[in-house]
Amino acid sequence: MRTRPLKVALLGCGVVGSEVARIMTTHADDLAQRIGAPVELAGVAVRRPSKVREGIDPTLVTTDATALVKRGDIDVVVEVIGGIEPARTLITTAFEHGASVVSANKALLAQDGAALHAAAEQHGKDLYYEAAVAGAIPLIRPLRESLAGDKANRVLGIVNGTTNFILDKMDSTGAGYQEALDEATALGYAEADPTADVEGFDAAAKAAILAGIAFHSRVRLDDVYREGMAEVTASDFVSAKNMGCTIKLLAICERAADGGSVTARVHPAMIPLTHPLASVRGAYNAVFVESDASGQLMFYGPGAGGAPTASAVLGDLVAVCRNRLSGATGPGESAYAALPVSPMGDVVTRYHISLDVADKPGVLAQVATVFAEHGVSIDTVRQQGRQDGDGEASLVVVTHRASDASLSGTVEALRKLDTVRGVASIMRVEGE
Repeated sequence: MRTRPLKVALLGCGVVGSEVARIMTTHADDLAQRIGAPVELAGVAVRRPSKVREGIDPTLVTTDATALVKRGDIDVVVEVIGGIEPARTLITTAFEHGASVVSANKALLAQDGAALHAAAEQHGKDLYYEAAVAGAIPLIRPLRESLAGDKANRVLGIVNGTTNFILDKMDSTGAGYQEALDEATALGYAEADPTADVEGFDAAAKAAILAGIAFHSRVRLDDVYREGMAEVTASDFVSAKNMGCTIKLLAICERAADGGSVTARVHPAMIPLTHPLASVRGAYNAVFVESDASGQLMFYGPGAGGAPTASAVLGDLVAVCRNRLSGATGPGESAYAALPVSPMGDVVTRYHISLDVADKPGVLAQVATVFAEHGVSIDTVRQQGRQDGDGEASLVVVTHRASDASLSGTVEALRKLDTVRGVASIMRVEGE
C-alpha cells in the first residue's frame, strides 16, 4: 500500500458534507485498504467558520474555497455546496489545478453537465456524481457501466422523497395536499420553501441526468417537461383507487418507438397497484429501468439524507482515488448517439380526465364527439349525478393511448362546450 495519503478537499459541510467527513474519519482504515492508499481530509470550505463542527479539525476549515481548490496538492475535490455558482467555477478551477471532482450537484450537472465533462476531459481528470440523482441508490454507475452493453429504452422513477411522502400520506390517510405538506414540513421531509420539490424542479434535474446517461445523448434541464403536484386532490386518489391505481410524481425518460429521439418529463401520474413503483412508500425513492437484454430492473432505497447521500459520495471517492493511483480516468460523458429531445406533444400515453358537466341528456354524446374529432379513443366512461342537486354531474373519462398534443386539443375543445362547466382534473396513466 502506498503510504503517502491522497488529499481531499471538501466544499460544503452541511448535512451531507459533515457525514462525508465523519465517514472518512471513522472508516479511514477500511477506505485505505479499499483504495490502496490512505485518504486525508486536507481542507473544508464553509460559509460560517465559527460554527462548531464535531470531529473536524478547526485548522482545516476555511472560507476561501477558491484558494483551497487551487492549492495544487489536492487530489480530489468533493463538492456538496449545491447551486450553480460558485460551484461551477470551483469545479472547473479544481480541474485546472490537477484535482478530480466528486459532486452531488444535480442542478449544475443538469444545466452544464456537458461543459463540466469537457473540462474534466481537457485536463485528464474524473467527474463522478452518483449522489446527484438518488442518494444512496446506485443508479449512474449501473446505467453507464453495468448496462454499457445493453440498450436502455425507458427509465421510470420516483426520485424525490419529499413528494413521495406527501402523496403516500394523501393515499393512505385521505389527507388533502396542504395537510400532507404541513406534516412533511413538521417531520423535516420538506424544506421551509418546498417549491423545488413539489413543483418538480428537483426531479426534473435528475431526469435530465438520467436521460443523458441512459440514451447517450445530451439532455439539459430545459429539455425536461415539468408539472408540479400542488393540484393533486383527495378526489384524484379516490378515482385512482377506483381504477386499481395510486398516484406518484414520476420522472419518465423514454426512447421513441422508432429510436430516433427521446423524451424526458416529470409530472404526477396514476400507476397500477400491481406496478413495483406503487409500493414505494414514505420518503423512499425507486427507479425502474427497461432495456433490451436485461429486461426490467428496479433500484430502490433512501434517496436523500445525510448518511445515504454521503454513502454515494464516498463510493465515488473510492473509485476516483483508485483511478488516481493507477493513472487512469473512469468513464466520461457518452453522448455519441446525439438523439434529439422531442416535445411533450409527441409523448403517447393514457389519460384520466375528470369533468364537471351539466346533468342533462346528450352531454355524454357531445363529450364523446369531441374526443373522436381529435383522434382520442375512449376506453371507459363513468358519470355520476351529484347529491347536492345543483344540476351538475361528474364525468370521468379514461382514454386509450394518445399523443399529448391530441389530448391537449381535446381538453381545449371541451372547455368551450356550454355543457362542460369545468375540467376538474387531468392525470396521465403510466406503467401499464
